[in-house]
Amino acid sequence: MLNHLIFAFWLVFAAYWLLSAIGVKKNVRNGAWARDAGIRILIIILVVVLLEAGSFWQFSSYRFSYGVQALGAVLCATGIAFAIWARRHLGRNWSGTPSMKVGHELITSGPYRFVRHPIYTGMLTALLGSALAGGIVWLAILVVFFANFLYRLPVEERYMMQLFPDEYPEYRKRTKKLIPFVW
Repeated sequence: MLNHLIFAFWLVFAAYWLLSAIGVKKNVRNGAWARDAGIRILIIILVVVLLEAGSFWQFSSYRFSYGVQALGAVLCATGIAFAIWARRHLGRNWSGTPSMKVGHELITSGPYRFVRHPIYTGMLTALLGSALAGGIVWLAILVVFFANFLYRLPVEERYMMQLFPDEYPEYRKRTKKLIPFVW
């Protein structure tokens, strides 16, 4: 039952993500499109392989207690809601890859008051919840996404410093990257 719920949460997330990508601001040419597309394809392949291979792994059937699984479902829903809130608040400034937008704006309100990368925070929280509710395959997917976000964070930070050399350093002083009050 909870696995179906987790799947439904991610389905809502994917549908919202696809629909909200319509009408975003155009990217300023950054020359990294091919590299970013390659990384994105690699991540998709890894996730599909992990999901498919999970049924063959002996230890992939391990499940936590129902209470931990229920907590995982709550974390998944909370993380997805947080990521959607952040994506909605970012509006037309959003991009699927680290990039500069034409008419880019620095967003520091809404979930961006708490962390500089709340979409990543939400997705990682949702993936942690999915791992608690759904098992080890989701944990492997969490590791893949965390590694990707660790790669993307400095790229995005550099772009923001270039775009907003006066405002962004101050914003960085008062917010953390991913975990409020911690990191």
